[in-house]
Amino acid sequence: MATLELELPRLCGQLLVTGFEGTELTPTFEKALRDGLRGGAILFRRNLPDIATASRLCEAIRSASPADLPPFIGVDQEGGRVTRMPAPFLTLPPMRELGRLNDLDLVRRAARAVATELAAVGFNLNFAPVLDVDSNPANPIIGDRSFGRDPRTVMRNAVAFLQGLQDKNVLACGKHFPGHGDTSVDSHFDLPVIHHDRARLEQIEIPPFRAASGAGIASFMTAHVVCEALDPGVPATLSRAICASLLRAEIGFEGVLFSDDLEMAAVAARYPIEESAVEAIWAGCDALLVCKSEELASRAHAALVQKAEKDSKFRDRCVEAATRCLKIRRLCPPRPITSPIALGEIVGGAPGKAILAEITAAIAARKQAMS
Repeated sequence: MATLELELPRLCGQLLVTGFEGTELTPTFEKALRDGLRGGAILFRRNLPDIATASRLCEAIRSASPADLPPFIGVDQEGGRVTRMPAPFLTLPPMRELGRLNDLDLVRRAARAVATELAAVGFNLNFAPVLDVDSNPANPIIGDRSFGRDPRTVMRNAVAFLQGLQDKNVLACGKHFPGHGDTSVDSHFDLPVIHHDRARLEQIEIPPFRAASGAGIASFMTAHVVCEALDPGVPATLSRAICASLLRAEIGFEGVLFSDDLEMAAVAARYPIEESAVEAIWAGCDALLVCKSEELASRAHAALVQKAEKDSKFRDRCVEAATRCLKIRRLCPPRPITSPIALGEIVGGAPGKAILAEITAAIAARKQAMS
């Protein structure tokens, strides 16, 4: 197994997908990639002022990574209010609007169009679709990011969306396991608690994740939420009962499990990064997101290495996690188009404009029919 040949710093480094400030690859981040101490990058609007910069940055990340360790290059390009890519990149309406159309072929084609543009820029991972069921109107963070208020609508549309992404060689990441839809607290700022019993979770929250797993989704992302019926007091990201027992053993998911950003206050206000990084890997996460601070990412890496040096079982868990990550990264490496002319024909091109026009017309027709 290739990962067994990695020295501990590189082995643990492959479990970290991290962010940085600015529109250029920082010297420290570039060195971490070249040394095999990072498994890839997550980019945000702050990094992506225009398509040309986005393309150069993705190529810099790809070329800095060792040939046998192709990186994840990920972005949150859901549609609606959670979009990171600059114009003229295709931006879809909120997923709630797509879910209301009840047109799975259109949803799949829309996701293909998004993935075609993402892949051309150099991304191989989209942190989408949202699999949360929008069952709480007071939810401050999910809302119209969800395909709908019933699990069947979310299941059907999310599967179509993830298939569309993966049709065009962009890895999908369903979020936020085991469900963030019925919360009244934003986990960026505090730790939400879900009090529903297991029967309710199996009826509403969990079915979209089962469906996505069965449809071959490449990855999931955890939720920084406490599910009292599953593991009282423990955030899902750090819960072996949720990540290992429920997701792996019961649902049978075999892909990569990302943590949500370990810098979010739901976790960061309660656990130092050294503790949350180790506990998330122990729980069953395979890749850890540290979305902004390079210093925190380095501290997380040092903690993983230190734990793996002392504990052979933890090292084995790191090997398992890195093996999963490298499997899909090698199957789907980033392939940015470096020609500005060729890139310009794809990003903001006629196919994307046509699918957006079709969606816009369908939404207008639906609203007219209901008026």
